Amino acid sequence: MSQADKPIPRSITQFYDTRLEAYDEMYAGEGQLQPHWQALMQELDHLGREGLERRHREAQRLLRENGVTFNIYDGLSGTSRPWQLDPIPLFISAEEWSVIEAGLVQRAELLNLILADIYGPQTLIKDGLLPPDLIFGHLGFQRACVGLNPPGDRPLILCSSNLARGPDGRMWVIDDRTQTPSGAGYALENRMVMTRIAPALFRDCHVKRLAGFFQPLRDRLARLAPQNREDPHIVVLTPGPYSPSYFEHAYLANYLGYTLVQGDDLSVRDGRVWLKSLEGLHQVDVILRRVDDAYCDPLELRKDSRLGVTGLLQSARLGHVAIANPIGSCVLENPGLLAFLPKISRHVLNEELKLPSVATWWCGQANERNFVLENLDKLVIKPIHRRHDYRAIFGAQLTVAEQAELRSSILHHPHLYTGQEMVSFSTAPSFVDGWVEPRHAVLRSFQVAGEDGYIAMPGGLTRISPQSGELVVSNRAGGLSKDAWVLSNEPVEYVSLWRQPGNDQVLKFRTDPLPSRDADNLFWAGRYVERAEGVARLLRAIFLLRRELRDADGEVPKPYQHSLLRSLTHMTGTYPGFVKEGAESLLQSPQPELHSLLNDVHRAGSLASTLRIFGQVAMTVRDHWPTEIWRIIDAIQQDWDEDEEGPDSGSSRTQDRLDHLIMQLVAFSGLTAESMTREAGWLLLEIGRRLERALGLISLLRATLVPEMDSVAKRQLMETVLVICDSLNSFRRRYHSYIQLPTVLEMILMDPHHPRSLAYQLDCLQKYVAELPRPQGTHRLGEDERSILKAYTALRLADAAELSKIEDGEGYRKGLDDLLSAQVDSLWRLSDTMTSNYFSHSQPSQQLSPQQDEDV
Repeated sequence: MSQADKPIPRSITQFYDTRLEAYDEMYAGEGQLQPHWQALMQELDHLGREGLERRHREAQRLLRENGVTFNIYDGLSGTSRPWQLDPIPLFISAEEWSVIEAGLVQRAELLNLILADIYGPQTLIKDGLLPPDLIFGHLGFQRACVGLNPPGDRPLILCSSNLARGPDGRMWVIDDRTQTPSGAGYALENRMVMTRIAPALFRDCHVKRLAGFFQPLRDRLARLAPQNREDPHIVVLTPGPYSPSYFEHAYLANYLGYTLVQGDDLSVRDGRVWLKSLEGLHQVDVILRRVDDAYCDPLELRKDSRLGVTGLLQSARLGHVAIANPIGSCVLENPGLLAFLPKISRHVLNEELKLPSVATWWCGQANERNFVLENLDKLVIKPIHRRHDYRAIFGAQLTVAEQAELRSSILHHPHLYTGQEMVSFSTAPSFVDGWVEPRHAVLRSFQVAGEDGYIAMPGGLTRISPQSGELVVSNRAGGLSKDAWVLSNEPVEYVSLWRQPGNDQVLKFRTDPLPSRDADNLFWAGRYVERAEGVARLLRAIFLLRRELRDADGEVPKPYQHSLLRSLTHMTGTYPGFVKEGAESLLQSPQPELHSLLNDVHRAGSLASTLRIFGQVAMTVRDHWPTEIWRIIDAIQQDWDEDEEGPDSGSSRTQDRLDHLIMQLVAFSGLTAESMTREAGWLLLEIGRRLERALGLISLLRATLVPEMDSVAKRQLMETVLVICDSLNSFRRRYHSYIQLPTVLEMILMDPHHPRSLAYQLDCLQKYVAELPRPQGTHRLGEDERSILKAYTALRLADAAELSKIEDGEGYRKGLDDLLSAQVDSLWRLSDTMTSNYFSHSQPSQQLSPQQDEDV
């Protein structure tokens, strides 16, 4: 039947139940709608195709504005993929959730006991309940952690299980995540978005809230602290912005109120872990790690790691720092362990597993190995180690030669493989290509250790396959996500993450220390955003001039336009450019060079490259930006990338792009002034902005106003410089119709009240630098303070009329050039001094650990 011959549905879900090929979450069987899905069905029919499409677009807009991404990184050539959310949630009834919840809590308790035994007495191995090869042959087993006793009776603080419904309608566990379980932050963001796009449906369905999961997580981490339990210093240890789940790391750190750090931000001294901050060293009490086991300590674990902290394990042994989850937890992610859980549960808990695992055979046992080899075409083969390129192997999809090769690998290293039953999991309604279609779904649940036992998140992160019939479900493979709604039979009370002090308790004001890496990145974020604005303003003036050249009857003096082109090379640092010897042909036909400086993202110094680097630097300090500022950062990246033009594009379109970009950059600066608290982060951002604006202004003036030229060209050039510096209107109000070089210099060089002048930048720098932390007990000026004081004093003592003079025999204004040259030296000395005093750490690592939970 052709597409045109297909019957037109009366509603968006009319023929949904006729396309089912497996057990479906919404339909128990064909035509039998599950009662708890009735409200959603009515909502979908009411919305229709267009209404659901609008809801989907709104969800993606919110996710984009909030900067929600899942990174597929391969060093610098990787990509950042926007997070995809299906507007149709997964419904779980209250009665069914009570069964699932009990099974998840039981499973978490069991995994916790196994973890404590593996690194403790190892009675499960001695009693024959766990084969030694299964544990000791797994890369997740860390021998250095044997005998290391984590604090508390439940060392496994966080864990998650991937659940799917089998053909019999029961929930099965596919695998477990215990090392650094990812997805809770994405689940929380999904929930935030869904409550925005479907508030009435969320309210009427009595959906259980997620904040009740994060409260005990925060309380549990606080109780782990070996000291300072009333107000512990807790950090989130991330591999950095090259991690696939970096957004989640920053999001959770911000949501829970913790400091986001990388390995180089921490150091171990005297057996204690310290955070290197702008103010000095601060002791760390608890580490919520997002770094894989083997990479946590290059001294005792993987020697080539640049993601961890040297000496971290020894500090944990001494009891000076708590780590969640304990290093070594990855051993529980071995898929071969699933085959032994039922027997261990009966032995340890005296209970049957409430949530069965997918049937699993570990090839390290002879009978099980023979069964797997005889049924390769019916099973899913999994290596026991999850690596960066980890993937399940579907035997039915292999050729005869590939099956033979796999068989040989299993025979040579049988303990490294498991076989699992290949099951067609249930489907859930999903909005795909404008229609509601069934897609295979997997629910990732999360459990946290509470004071009296484990607590399961009501719902979790649901992922759906990108294609119909596809069994592989992961975001790396292009899958989508869903919000999972656990329904309640009665209205749900509002749950807040905020803790309430006692009536007579007055909370002390406290600011968390600013890690030196964050200080460095905020400083450079300020420099890059200001550099981008300066280059954009200069390019806009040049393109406007070129359009006037095409439209005007007379010719604009060449020295005028050549000065602007040379200043562009100086400001961008793209030498030799327009200043090289014999550059006449390039000055006459500058279009290719201008297009490169505008759009070539791979050319250092170009506007596109500067914007790209600004976005990368801003991402590393994602947790410091208020929501509105992050939306501007995201819009700058998205709008510029989406609107890239060819080399033959008209200058009017180029000017429109530059106008829009400048407006966004000015909005960023305005929002940082109005939305960021005047703490150390804002201070470093402003120092970077003021330093870069001063250097850019000096480069512009040295290329334009220092050389001598005829009076017509000089007058036009002075006016253009005022336009570039956004000072023309102010100049006209002050000096009316007269334009002279001394008055121009007074405004853009020496006026301490004009926000675009050099004096204003130096005045701000002097005030901000004085507020930086200093060693106590000294009253001497630091090198940074002396540098800026020297520059500001020289500028204040200068005379505009004298600077405007040209000495006999000189073709330029030597006094002005000498002053500006000295200013540059002082400003670069300030930058170098700040780097050595406040930004002392290694370069950011692009290293990826092999797992990084890329199957979120």
